[in-house]
Amino acid sequence: MNWKFWEKKPQEQESQKPKGIVKEWADAIVFAVVAATLIRWLIMEAYTIPTPSMENSMLVGDFLFVSKFHYGTRTPKTILQIPLTHQKIWFTEIPSYLEWIQLPQYRLPGFSSVKREDVVVFNVPPKELNDGKTYPVDLKTNYIKRCVGIPGDVLEVKSRQLVVNGQVIKNAKGLQFSYLVTAKDEINERNLIKLGIDPDDYNYLGRPENNAVYQMFLTQEKVEELKTIPYIVSIDDDYRTHDGTDMRIFPNAKYAPWNGDNYGPLTIPKKGMTIVINDSTLATYGGTIRDYDHNEDVKIENSKLFIDGKEIVEYTFKQNYYFMMGDNRHNSLDSRYWGFVPEDHIVGKAFFVWLSIDKYASFINKIRWSRFFMLIK
Repeated sequence: MNWKFWEKKPQEQESQKPKGIVKEWADAIVFAVVAATLIRWLIMEAYTIPTPSMENSMLVGDFLFVSKFHYGTRTPKTILQIPLTHQKIWFTEIPSYLEWIQLPQYRLPGFSSVKREDVVVFNVPPKELNDGKTYPVDLKTNYIKRCVGIPGDVLEVKSRQLVVNGQVIKNAKGLQFSYLVTAKDEINERNLIKLGIDPDDYNYLGRPENNAVYQMFLTQEKVEELKTIPYIVSIDDDYRTHDGTDMRIFPNAKYAPWNGDNYGPLTIPKKGMTIVINDSTLATYGGTIRDYDHNEDVKIENSKLFIDGKEIVEYTFKQNYYFMMGDNRHNSLDSRYWGFVPEDHIVGKAFFVWLSIDKYASFINKIRWSRFFMLIK
């Protein structure tokens, strides 16, 4: 009898030779990719801020983590894809995915729902904002905005002030608007950067009457600061943001003669909400019903709605929708211009900034140390 049964037999020892260095590296890489893919899908994903639409809440050059578990992780729809990619293979124009298999998409349980004033990452719905291509939902371009309207809300903007369900909504800290700034002469770029106004925050409009005129996106605090500078002649409200109907506005200028500063009232669709179908409601909700509400065969003809060949006189929404706006209100392409965000397009909640780089600063000051591990509010 073998009393030392825990000891390996000679043949077992021979079969467990040390792995070669190539195999060790291969195993380590495979493990890292699988682990990173699972973490990215289930828990958190890293993003960067490329545009100033959320200034000053989020800054260009902020690197942030987005929580997937707050609202619940979405199950994958496109499974034939190179891991850790989005639409294209890194540094190429080659698609990183195949559409041969598309799975039904579900959302796992989360511990929170999207709340008004949350900063949210989502897949932007319109085809026009996705390079003109029809991507699967989970591969559409990612946007980050503030949720200002949740399902069932009645939203309105009155003279730049957001009003929801008749209640004035407190403005986010650092909210920016467009102003026309007149200076005695052209302002040196170095001086503007010293003032905290980088090239993303202004446009030079010319010299109509000897003075130099700029469009600047400023907080109220920055407006007051600029008024104390001797070479600033005046700072005026940018009338162009509310001068008449903006033809780019959602949903339709015929029924909604609105602009970015005076918008609504608009009711945000809620799952189970029923509307009567007519010319007006189709102008507002027709595109949403056709493109995002999980209907197969939808036609809108002569102010009538047809689904699967049958005329529909009342329609009940199948999912929730949200309304998103940037904190840099006049420099943000948001729901005011392209419409509602469907629930199945929600990616996650912006959680915290782990690194922030100022591309316009000098080498020594490139890193914004004060933003390290800053929670996003």
